[in-house]
Amino acid sequence: MLEVNENQIYAIGHVLNDQTRPLKERFRALFTLKNIGGTEAIQQIHNCFKDESALLKHELAYCLGQMQDSRAIPILIEILKDTTQEPMVRHEAGEALGAIGDSIVIPILEEYSKDCVLEVAETCQLALSRIQWLKSNNNSINLQKSPYMSVDPAPPTNITDIKKLKEILLDENISLFERYRAMFSLRNINTPESILALSEGLKVGSALFKHEIAFVLGQLQKEIAIPHLEASLKNTEENEMVRHECAEALGSIATQDCFDILNKYLSDNKRVVRESCVIALDMCEYENSSEFQYANTLGKVMV
Repeated sequence: MLEVNENQIYAIGHVLNDQTRPLKERFRALFTLKNIGGTEAIQQIHNCFKDESALLKHELAYCLGQMQDSRAIPILIEILKDTTQEPMVRHEAGEALGAIGDSIVIPILEEYSKDCVLEVAETCQLALSRIQWLKSNNNSINLQKSPYMSVDPAPPTNITDIKKLKEILLDENISLFERYRAMFSLRNINTPESILALSEGLKVGSALFKHEIAFVLGQLQKEIAIPHLEASLKNTEENEMVRHECAEALGSIATQDCFDILNKYLSDNKRVVRESCVIALDMCEYENSSEFQYANTLGKVMV
């Protein structure tokens, strides 16, 4: 946790909550708060859930989960319960509860694992499986050692055979938790063959599953995934939750091709896709710059 004072946190929170500021600045402020951590940072993030941007609110929930601070649990439960929130926001709140991993949330996750919104229900089922896996394996430290510095919704398997992992990944008769475990194993193997296997996942299963595939391909930042991500982004019949994650993955890969693709969708009919392209283009610029870090708002605020 970074050592900063309350006035600095409040100033960063002001950037996050200022709807007149460019969305890319607000995203950078959010990730700065995530890196700072603590009660006041959590409160500043909480204040922003009244925003109109589903993309921003979903990212708020994601960051609260990645912070793994139990003080965020009541906020996340509140968002999960709020049926006026967009499905992608509620889904992210459920995933964040699983990322924090406190068994106190098991009853609420059980309740919403039967939610009428499929993405929410599946997310809560996954979060439950993650917490139960943590309890039964007593292995939380190993689970959190992702090579990509993320708290993943499922641990990788011990399987190393790519063909077998691909079979599990694409088999819709296997539990989502086990398919996610195969997904993260393929990510960690990180070869052209494993990336192509992951890319096949963009063509099957639920919106939740496909959006996580896109997220993982973004973490890998390999050009071989670009045509597959572009195909899902350009498919206007695809769930916006998937298309948005494909846009952000392209932003992470950050080649000139990615830049050109993203610029095509800045006027997309779906707000969350348009906004994701804005954020992704900012990420492209960051990846191709000499900036030390993306979450750089602390150095810019005046207190």
